[in-house]
Amino acid sequence: MLSFLPPSSVAWRRVALTLLLAYASARLCVWLNTPIPWMIGPLVATSLASVLGVRTESWVPFRNAGQWVIGSALGLYFTPQVGALIAGLWWAIALGIAWALALGLGFGAWLRHHHAAHWPALSPAQLRSTTYFAAAIGGASEMTLIAERHGARTDLVAAAHSLRVLMVTLTIPFALQFWGVQGLDRLPAALRAVQVEGLVWLAGLTLVGALLMRRLGRANPWFMGALLVSMGLTLSGVGWSAIPSGLTNAAQLVIGVSLGVRFTPAFVHTAPRWMASVALASGVMMGLCAAVAWVLAGLTGLHPATLVLGTSPGGIAEMAITAKVLQLGVPVVTAFQVCRLVAVLLLAEPVFRWWSARQR
Repeated sequence: MLSFLPPSSVAWRRVALTLLLAYASARLCVWLNTPIPWMIGPLVATSLASVLGVRTESWVPFRNAGQWVIGSALGLYFTPQVGALIAGLWWAIALGIAWALALGLGFGAWLRHHHAAHWPALSPAQLRSTTYFAAAIGGASEMTLIAERHGARTDLVAAAHSLRVLMVTLTIPFALQFWGVQGLDRLPAALRAVQVEGLVWLAGLTLVGALLMRRLGRANPWFMGALLVSMGLTLSGVGWSAIPSGLTNAAQLVIGVSLGVRFTPAFVHTAPRWMASVALASGVMMGLCAAVAWVLAGLTGLHPATLVLGTSPGGIAEMAITAKVLQLGVPVVTAFQVCRLVAVLLLAEPVFRWWSARQR
């Protein structure tokens, strides 16, 4: 379970044992040569343990620190040359946003049609809000909070997003590894070396950015705040230090744990028909997004693997980590995912009101 409060002695033991399980599974995945082993291993092991009833525990400050590290590391890829490339892709990013909104709307309409006869206890308004926000390709916590304001079944919304992110996180990295693509990115030499003094400055400024975003109530503040500061420094030509690989591995581990602890025994028994339809739709969405990625690759000249990650219906941190570990166009993937996240957060409610008015 997740907790914002300092763990008790019992909870500390659960946190420590969960991290020990995660570390062992990560080392096993390294030995097995799986993709992104430091996130896949902890995610799979913690999910299985949680589903089987083991009292796993994830402490929120650890997850926040992991997002802070990953956001800072991703920002180092945004050199001035890369910034010019991303600026030239604004139209492709806009198409990706429009596609994500349309896909979420279509997914929501299908869920509503498929489940209308099975939930007579839900009013038409509740059914609309539940299916729409469960299908919107945005952050799980943000979509759940917005759904609550519209009277939706938040348990079903949260379950749908958790299952979708799990499926995407486990499926796409293995598909890319099977495809045999990696190593498209090359960081400048200055950003491959760890400099202690520069690392301290980078950590301090990105921490300020994360805390500021948190104070302003923004989505994913620890990730977005650190990313924006690190990106701004790198775009300005400042290259203080790389981030040690051990630190990014630890960050992936705690993020994997924070995803895995959501899958409790109660989660498995949450409306089985609903979960089956979400799983089916998530698989179809991944296939459709891959097709759109190939089209955009032909239009932009970018590698299809980069755009598969950029347009995939997964979480921003998970897809960016996959791009970073496999070196598959990290700045492009990050730009696509960040812009989509912001756009969905801003447009999800207006689109829902328009859609609801048409349904009524």
